[in-house]
Order: sequence, then structure tokens, then C-alpha cells
Amino acid sequence: MNFYQNLPQIINPIFLHIGSFKIYWYSIMWIISFLIIYKLLTYRIKKDKKNILTINELNDLIFYALFGAIIGGRLGYVLFYNLNYFILNPLEIISPYNFSTDTWTGIYGMSYHGGALGVIFVIFWYTHKINKSGFKVINYVIPAIPLGYFFGRIGNFLNNELYGRMTDSWIGMNFTDKDFRHPSQLYEAFGEGVILFIILWSLRNNNKIEKYLLSLYIIGYSMVRFVIEYFREPDSHIGLLFLDLSMGQILSIYMFIIGFVIFLISYKRKI
Repeated sequence: MNFYQNLPQIINPIFLHIGSFKIYWYSIMWIISFLIIYKLLTYRIKKDKKNILTINELNDLIFYALFGAIIGGRLGYVLFYNLNYFILNPLEIISPYNFSTDTWTGIYGMSYHGGALGVIFVIFWYTHKINKSGFKVINYVIPAIPLGYFFGRIGNFLNNELYGRMTDSWIGMNFTDKDFRHPSQLYEAFGEGVILFIILWSLRNNNKIEKYLLSLYIIGYSMVRFVIEYFREPDSHIGLLFLDLSMGQILSIYMFIIGFVIFLISYKRKI
């Protein structure tokens, strides 16, 4: 077995371990992703003269968006991926203690789709509060989001989670010490992260396209995610659903429709 294929077994998912206190690489990647987004947006604000956001408003927005991502991501996982379980165990939505197994497991399970909805909700709430256009602000900040998402998926890879389906291809990696699987976290990091970032960031100053950036991001993400889901291992407690689609693919279909509706709204009105 070569170094590449055995890389997941070599990487220690724990960044810092002092006694019983542990900090995982996944948490570090989350922090890095928000710092990257913040740096990109402060750079843009300093270069632009459109006065869409001030630095102080951005600071507040990033703070609120962090909570929107965490709360939305958690509630999204509860609603979309394991609702029946959490109906019976509602305290585990916010508790790190697993009452069914009588163990401390930490708060596990986050949904990208829920996190995205949480951030969008927060942006519209905050812009209403400061009397600015929610669509203008979200189209302004959205080009920076995919690069932050790249680091989130790298965190999944370092955490040895959300790996792909079994494969005999050379690209397969040893995540479970039993078989080779697609490194679907890396597929998502580059497809939903790097590629979307390059496209949206290059279009950010195009006056004819800038009002469509949110819809382009949603449509682009949903399409890439739908394809990559064919390589990603479905959640064991859900499996494949209608037409052998995963839950991620079904949510991506809804996401695509929402993105298309936002595109039509953006086309018909001045935003």
C-alpha cells in the first residue's frame, strides 16, 4: 500500500491533546474558513467604492453568520437526517451526552444545507436591521464563501469522516482499514470549494452578473454536490432513497430549484 492510499490512517485528527482536553483539526479548519472569508471580504471592501458594507458591519455579520451556520447546520441535520431519533431524544439536539448509550459523545451531526439556510437567514435579518438590501449584501459576500467551504471539507478529511463509497480505482484511500474508498471530502473541497470560488470571485465585479451571484452559487453548488454524492457513502441510518438517490442529492434538487427561483426574481427586479 502506498503512502497516498494510506494517508487517512497516518493523519491524527486531533490537533491538540492536553489531558482529557482535545482540539480536533476539524475545529481548526472551521476557524480558518471563517478567517479566510473575513480576509477576502475586508480586502474587497477596501478595494471597492460601492459602499455595500463597512468593515464594522462585516465584523457584526461574520459574528452572526457563525452562529447561523452552527445553529442552522445542527437543526438541518436533525430535521433532514435523523428526525425520528431526535423526536425521541430531544435533549441530544443540544447535549453532548448520549442518553441512549449512557456515554459522552459530543454534539455530532451537521448539515451543509441547514447551515447555508442559517447563514442566509442571518444575512437577511442583519441587513434588515441596518436598513440595507439583503440581496445586495448576500451577492456581495457570496463569492468568498466557497473558499471557506474548501477548508471545511479538508477538516472532514482530516477527521476521517464523510468518506466515499468503495472503489477498486487507484484513487481510493484507506479510511476504514478494511477497504479502499473514494476521498469524496477532497472531491467536494475542490469541486464545491475551489472551482466555485474561482468562478464566482472572477465574476464579482461584473456589473451585469453581480446580482445573480447568489443564485449562481446555489445552482452551481447543488449541481456539483449532486454528482459527487454518487461517490460519497450514504448515511448508514438512511441509505439510498427514492430512485436510489441519497439524502444529499434530494436536498440538492430542492436547492437547485430554490436557486433557479432566486435567479428569476433577480432577473425581474432591480436588486
